[in-house]
Amino acid sequence: MVLLLAAAVAVAGWGMLGQGRAVLRAGVRAVIQLAAVAFVITWVVHSLWWTALFVLLMFSVAVRTAGRRMTDAPGWAWAWAAVPLGAGVLPVLALLLVARLLPLQGLSIVPVAGILIGGGLTATSLAGRRALDELAQRHGEVEAAMALGLDDRDARLEICRTAAATSLVPALDQTRTVGLVTLPGAFVGMLLGGASPVSAGAVQLFVLVALLAVEAVAIVVVLELVGRGLVRRPVEWGR
Repeated sequence: MVLLLAAAVAVAGWGMLGQGRAVLRAGVRAVIQLAAVAFVITWVVHSLWWTALFVLLMFSVAVRTAGRRMTDAPGWAWAWAAVPLGAGVLPVLALLLVARLLPLQGLSIVPVAGILIGGGLTATSLAGRRALDELAQRHGEVEAAMALGLDDRDARLEICRTAAATSLVPALDQTRTVGLVTLPGAFVGMLLGGASPVSAGAVQLFVLVALLAVEAVAIVVVLELVGRGLVRRPVEWGR
């Protein structure tokens, strides 16, 4: 692990990606965080109350991370990330529990919730960044659209919707190539745990489809926030 992390840092530095320190920090944080999770997960999963608090902690960290990736505007602007994340994750997680596809047990809820929140985080941060980058690069086109009679929201969405929509591509590719290119973690984990290939495949399938739903909703909500000017770059806050 140490050698692989050192190699990743060295390659990032050699390629002048400007992310060498970020790679190192991410690797060290992963070690610390997984060690902490391994320590607490054994008793968290035995209580639904502690499970709920743990999921809330995961959600809060995801909101902070996605919000900071979207915008570094002052104050609590990053907190808007809770809207797309919540809109995507909470209904899907509730549906899985109500339909009994997901047992009401901490050992089942925590990993699935983590997968869904992680997918929502990625979609939210990517959609937000791509939408705002597109608006910054094509600001003149936004002004032109407004001059033609479109309101602020419609003008922004006209320019940034296509760029933000590409944030769904990783989830689409993962779903399209599952079993052919990749064997996702849920599938492999269940096989190693002794489940039959059919059962493991069924669980992995509903996780992948649930991820598509979570990420699609998150991207649509992010676009609405950007279109309404609730999420924007710092330079726009003075306007």
